[in-house]
Amino acid sequence: MKTVLITGADGQLGYELQRTVLAGYECIATDKDDLDITSADAVNAFVAEAKPDVIINAAAYTAVDKAEEETELATAINTTGAANLALVCKDKHIQFMQISTDFVFDGKAHTPYPVDAPAEPEGMYGKTKQDGDVLVKEILGDDAFIIRTSWLYSAHGNNFVKTMLRFMAEREELGIIADQIGTPTWANSLAQAAWQAIENKVTGTHHWSDAGVASWYDFAYAIMEEGVALGLLDKPITINAITTADYPTPASRPCYSVMDKTQTWKTLDMKSEHWRVALRQMMSELDK
Repeated sequence: MKTVLITGADGQLGYELQRTVLAGYECIATDKDDLDITSADAVNAFVAEAKPDVIINAAAYTAVDKAEEETELATAINTTGAANLALVCKDKHIQFMQISTDFVFDGKAHTPYPVDAPAEPEGMYGKTKQDGDVLVKEILGDDAFIIRTSWLYSAHGNNFVKTMLRFMAEREELGIIADQIGTPTWANSLAQAAWQAIENKVTGTHHWSDAGVASWYDFAYAIMEEGVALGLLDKPITINAITTADYPTPASRPCYSVMDKTQTWKTLDMKSEHWRVALRQMMSELDK
């Protein structure tokens, strides 16, 4: 039996990692109250006692707009925290997985980003994540494993899907951004890919999201259609396509952040389902 330490275990991915754990593995689920990854001393002490075989860093500061103001906190969690975990893994020869984001890209591409595309984040969230990734690679070298994902959602926690369902139940009309393009990802899908990667001791930088592309408008419209079909919503509402300029935010978002997953699909010998199929599966878990 191998022991896997999961940071950020109360988050969407952490929840799904525990739910999809492979036979032969047991999880030590931690969140910030259990393990402060921003403290090297706390990390070293916890790992020395727990003696995990694998660490999955699913902890992250993900408040994209707040990161523009809370730079020190975002840096402590996304950059310093990742480095602290990588250092203890190097010291104790522990397999390590770093979860990263499509926000490391500037969004100026028009075709899916390959894994070796230049990382040029526009906002502090993406920058602090990218800085953490760089340190992980510097510390672990060829043993580093980083997996970037995008637009994560789950039946657990707060996310775009559940927010849209709430708004759609309360309002007759919504305006949703249509000029930001990416790929929604069910956290369950990412969790299964993560376990496959751990089992096969995958290294390097990889991309994982569900298949296909969408704007936030497309995503919202699909949520509405599935919500009505599943009885989660009483009726459809009007959804209007708006632009990024119509809805300014403190942090800029990539206009295009679709990632090329072909290398990862080949390496893991598994392929993502289309995001619409995954969305239907996840929403079927929600109670009205």
